[in-house]
Amino acid sequence: MRPAPDERSVEELLTFGVVNVDKPPGPSAHEVSAWARDLAGVEKAAHAGTLDPKVTGCLPVLLGTATRLAPAMLEGTKEYVAVLELHGDPPRDLREVVEEFEAPLYQKPPRKSAVSRRLRVREIHQLDVLEVSDRKVLLRIECESGTYIRKLCHDIGLALGTGGHMGHLRRTKTGPFTDGDLHTMYEFADALAEYRERGDESWIREILLPGEAALRDLPSVTVAESAAEQIAEGAPVYAPGVISHEDVERGALVACYTPNGSAVCLGRVTGDLDAEEGEVVSLERVLV
Repeated sequence: MRPAPDERSVEELLTFGVVNVDKPPGPSAHEVSAWARDLAGVEKAAHAGTLDPKVTGCLPVLLGTATRLAPAMLEGTKEYVAVLELHGDPPRDLREVVEEFEAPLYQKPPRKSAVSRRLRVREIHQLDVLEVSDRKVLLRIECESGTYIRKLCHDIGLALGTGGHMGHLRRTKTGPFTDGDLHTMYEFADALAEYRERGDESWIREILLPGEAALRDLPSVTVAESAAEQIAEGAPVYAPGVISHEDVERGALVACYTPNGSAVCLGRVTGDLDAEEGEVVSLERVLV
């Protein structure tokens, strides 16, 4: 089993860590994660949620075996700040019309999307008009993962009767990560150089987080060390191995930890976590 998250060496963090990258305009999300992989010197890296090349902002990059945490990031909400550029003068009822889009919406992925172009529902949890200047509307959008903001802007433009399209887009939140703790790729590279060339760990430890940081929004289940050893071999979580848990509904995705706070697996609740016997969590990803 791994040491507790706050007791790991930098090398251990590099093999099971996450960097909340401030993605610049230009490169794709895949390119940014590949740069992080090469800088870290690990075999693989993955980004938690695609951003188009022109889009900036919050792009958590999972390093090493932390790439197994990607399903957890799909469960979280996203938040964006977008510029809606109208094709005519904004109507007086602009704010009222925009409020109507704070609801579950039908969306079809665009033609260039990597997913199947099937009509689907994505929920807009909160939609605020922050500012209106001439024909530009600054929006803050909190939404379900997989929402297409470009399509949302197009549809709002149609509803306003002016037409419209998305201008600049910046992601400010994805799952537990926000724009309050972003780091550029330059900072990541420089912090690694400080560590590798001078042995100074202070900067890299500010940037490189343990993989468990990606699980902060998930309900937790704590299991005994003996149960964790069985899980590492592919066994599900059985009731006698559960030490404690949050209130969780059946079918929910949970993160299981050892008592020292080290993540063991992702799984779905299949039974009563307070039961005396039987399987209670089925495995989705083993993390050790």
